[in-house]
Amino acid sequence: MSEQRIRKIVILGGGTAGWMTAAALAKFMAPEFCAIELVESEDIPPVGVGEATIPQIQVFNQTLGIDEDDFIRKTRGTFKLGIEFRDWGAVGEHYIHGFGSLGRNMEALAFHHFWCKMQREGKAEPLGRYCLSALAATHGKFMRPIEAGDSPLSTIQYAYHFDAGLYALYLREYAEARGVTRTQGVVRQVQSDPKTGHLTGLTLGDGRFVEGELFIDCSGAQGLLIDKVLGVDFEDWGHWLPCDRAWAVASEPTAPLPSHTVSQAHGAGWQWRIPLQHRTGNGHVFSSAFMEPEEARSVLLNHLETRPVSEPRLLTFRVGKRTSFWEKNCVAIGLSSGFLEPLESTGIHLIQSFIGKLMAFFPDRAFSPVNRRYFNREAHDEYDRIRDFIILHYHATRRADTEFWNYVRTMPVPDTLQEKLVLFQANGYVHKEGNELFSGVSWAEVFIGQGILPERYHPLVDTIPGGEIERRLKHIESVIAQAVDYMPLHQDFISRHGGATTR
Repeated sequence: MSEQRIRKIVILGGGTAGWMTAAALAKFMAPEFCAIELVESEDIPPVGVGEATIPQIQVFNQTLGIDEDDFIRKTRGTFKLGIEFRDWGAVGEHYIHGFGSLGRNMEALAFHHFWCKMQREGKAEPLGRYCLSALAATHGKFMRPIEAGDSPLSTIQYAYHFDAGLYALYLREYAEARGVTRTQGVVRQVQSDPKTGHLTGLTLGDGRFVEGELFIDCSGAQGLLIDKVLGVDFEDWGHWLPCDRAWAVASEPTAPLPSHTVSQAHGAGWQWRIPLQHRTGNGHVFSSAFMEPEEARSVLLNHLETRPVSEPRLLTFRVGKRTSFWEKNCVAIGLSSGFLEPLESTGIHLIQSFIGKLMAFFPDRAFSPVNRRYFNREAHDEYDRIRDFIILHYHATRRADTEFWNYVRTMPVPDTLQEKLVLFQANGYVHKEGNELFSGVSWAEVFIGQGILPERYHPLVDTIPGGEIERRLKHIESVIAQAVDYMPLHQDFISRHGGATTR
């Protein structure tokens, strides 16, 4: 083995970010190659209040070799086919941003171009009728994909809802079984090399010293290493995403279990509803500039579907990102790297993505600046593109009933988002930048779901006669309806695959 290899990694902070990082590193690094030590304090409570995810998390779990039924059972999890947005485009409207494909592309053109032509002529059903995930979620259905030939049942995409605290414990067991050392304690002081500025170790409250060569900051929004020690600045996006508070509360489980997340817009923000087996996670994300905390608390409690089982907790946050995610020999992962509100369930994905980037650009003790530069470049691009997608939900609205909605509807947006808006409004085209997370289908679902229809459809749509397009749309709708009819109820699927033995 190379003498330049990293021999000791120190992860500061547990929770979802810390234990996801520890589990992934332990999967690929034997203890004799590189020791991994995670330092956490049980005096610092986790932020997690029930997590929703996107389909990419399946790759993470599969890479670790996790059995899905076991994972669902031990995290009290459920399955997720998409997100229902209520009252976002206008009060009284709703749509589902479903995972997976939308209709069927024709002549190398995206399906929504053909839908737009037929919709103008009054010959198309609502867009969600052509998306298996959206229609199945509407009916509370779920199943894993099966070998069914050309049927949409062969390509079902899904994610999870789960208890974040239980997920962290699940991964902790996984990581410790593979040699990760867990040290409990509070950091009192951080040592660094006076010449290079690289971190060298952590002194804990009881005097123990934890030395390392690569440090992963999973200490949450406080950023104990990346901010407090290395002084990396924070780029605030509050002018685009003004929500900066959230009340969170657990309530009794919903029956039957939905197979999607709900996002309900309110006067100065929105409310999430995440169904778990043993409870429902609820929260009201709001802007303190437009609504007082006590009013926001009342809004949340007045819109619960089930009886609360805990007292609401007030969370505060800043939306934005670090100006550098990898500084010297420290990589920020999780809330220490930045925060994007959970509107599209991207928090855990960003943890997963940063872990993947770290593995791709993993350093040796020389800490080549090239590795760090490319890591930061890709991470910044990913943050910015997700930011634009989230801003779209606020900006693409016709609501004018409160000061908050007037502000977000009329505010200037980033140039990168404005370009996407202009392009889609002109001819329905969605340009995907590089490794951008959200697909053209996702962008089209939100654009159209919130009332933005292109002025023109793609010219090549007219190469197919209108009657033939109409026939194909009816066939696609029929096939999807039959597939959803075949699917079991989500509640029944959970009972057979991963239902917890106790509630």
